[in-house]
Amino acid sequence: MALLRGKESYLLLITTLMLSIIGIIFVYSAGTYWSAIHYSEKMPFYMKQSVYFVVAIVVFFVTIRLDALKTKSFWKMAYVFSLILLVLVLIPGIGLVRNGSQSWIGLGPLTIQPAELVKITVIVYMSHILAEHKTGKPIVNWRHGAILLLPIVLIMLQPDFGSVFILVVSVFLLFFVAGYPLKLYGLFIVVGIAGLATLIATAPYRLKRIEAFLDPWVDPLGSGFQAVQSLMAIGPAGIFGHGFGQSRQKFLYLPEPQNDFIFAIILEEVGLVGGLAIVALFVLVLYAGYKLAVQAKTRTAFYAIIGLVTMLSVQAFLNIAVVIGLVPVTGVTLPFISYGGTSLVTMWLIIGIIYQLAK
Repeated sequence: MALLRGKESYLLLITTLMLSIIGIIFVYSAGTYWSAIHYSEKMPFYMKQSVYFVVAIVVFFVTIRLDALKTKSFWKMAYVFSLILLVLVLIPGIGLVRNGSQSWIGLGPLTIQPAELVKITVIVYMSHILAEHKTGKPIVNWRHGAILLLPIVLIMLQPDFGSVFILVVSVFLLFFVAGYPLKLYGLFIVVGIAGLATLIATAPYRLKRIEAFLDPWVDPLGSGFQAVQSLMAIGPAGIFGHGFGQSRQKFLYLPEPQNDFIFAIILEEVGLVGGLAIVALFVLVLYAGYKLAVQAKTRTAFYAIIGLVTMLSVQAFLNIAVVIGLVPVTGVTLPFISYGGTSLVTMWLIIGIIYQLAK
């Protein structure tokens, strides 16, 4: 099957390819020293990321040929399967603990993060249900809340607040587009604030993250360490940066610089100009994705593409906001750019689903 025709289709593909290639380049720059010190006997990060990129492109081309992705029954099964994975990841011996969160399942040399899959299944399955709504009848339904609440509870047990935030924002925008009454959003905000307060009260480390966000220099060697090191990378870089490969913070100052904080290394090496170029590419992804949604032939496709593009964009701008100190540290990757097979393959799976639904 040929790719979609039209400038939006090509724009989405070109921008995501550019972001992925930029990712490999900066994983090489940011992670080579860390890899040599901590994983000297293993394949360097940039070579692994290149392999992940090839796998991701294969997944993309397979996905755009799967007509079953247009059916509600497929996404209902996928949603249930993703919930099962979220339960399995909480079982000791199956779920892997990394950086304080039990969010991964090990499959030999491979690992998968069920939260990445469930975000996709919730959005597309919810889109099918919302598209069935008949004009003139109340759209608010307890079923919508149940479909969203189940994965939220399971993800927070890991815990993974970043994934929950991305999922909730994406689904709430989906509700808005589908016609949910505006007065309900006031209730959503109140419930959200109450839930956030409860989460902070039950887990003191979250309060430390907020304190570190407000003033990372209060504990620069503890809870504020990542934020401080990120700002030290960005601050002196100026408009054009120190030059590609000339980062100083990647030399064991900023922990695992090829992952969540890779944007700090990008800013350090290519400055404000390079950072704005990355942001511009993500804006183009958002623009092209929404244009494809508007051109979709069915309401289901319209809702699903809106939700998926929103999810991808919220994750990108949340990561960037964390790196530059606008929000507390949440532990989400920069789509297409951060090191990691699960993240990169998931991003290209999303693009493949968008292309399939837009046919």
